[in-house]
Amino acid sequence: MNSAYIQSAIKQFEYYKSLGEKSFDQLNDEDLFWQFNEQSNSIAIIVNHLAGNMLSRWTDFLNSDGEKLWRNRDQEFESVINSRKELLDRWEEGWGCLFSALSSITAENMDQEVLIRNQKHSIVEAVNRQMMHYAYHIVQIVYVGRMTKGEEWQSLSIPKGGSQKFNDEKISKGQHGGHFTDGLI
Repeated sequence: MNSAYIQSAIKQFEYYKSLGEKSFDQLNDEDLFWQFNEQSNSIAIIVNHLAGNMLSRWTDFLNSDGEKLWRNRDQEFESVINSRKELLDRWEEGWGCLFSALSSITAENMDQEVLIRNQKHSIVEAVNRQMMHYAYHIVQIVYVGRMTKGEEWQSLSIPKGGSQKFNDEKISKGQHGGHFTDGLI
C-alpha cells in the first residue's frame, strides 16, 4: 500500500508539473512577468515561491525540519527571476528536489515522522500537504496564463463546450482505470 501511495503521489506531482509546463509553452516571455496589480503575483513570482518551498520542504526530507533556517520565504514573493531561462532553471531545481526526496521513501522509512515548522507529520500527511499546496499554485499559473492569452489560450483539458465529444471519445475507447486527473484544468 505504501509503495502504491508514493507511486500515485509521484504521478500526481508529474501531472501538475506538466500543467505548469504546458502553460509556459503557450506564453511569451513578457507574459511570465505580467502582474494584474502590485498585490498580485506574476507567474515568475509563483515559480520562485514554489521552488523555494520545494527546496525547503524536500531537502534532507527525512532528517531535518521542512522549514529550513536558510529559507527566505518573503524574498520568494519578490521579482528576482529575470528571464525565461532563470524561471525554467528554478522550476526544475525545485521539482528535482521533490522527486529525489520521494524516491528516497521506502517501506522501511514510510512510518517515520517528519517535521514541518516543528509540527510532526506522517510522510503521507507531509506529501498530501505539499501536493495540495503545489496544485493551488499551479492552478494560479494556469489562470494567469489564460488571462494573459485571452482567446489565444489553448485549453489544457476539455475545451469549453467540448464535454460531450470528450466523453464520447473516452467511452468509445473502452478505457478503464485511466488517470483520474484527465480533463481537470
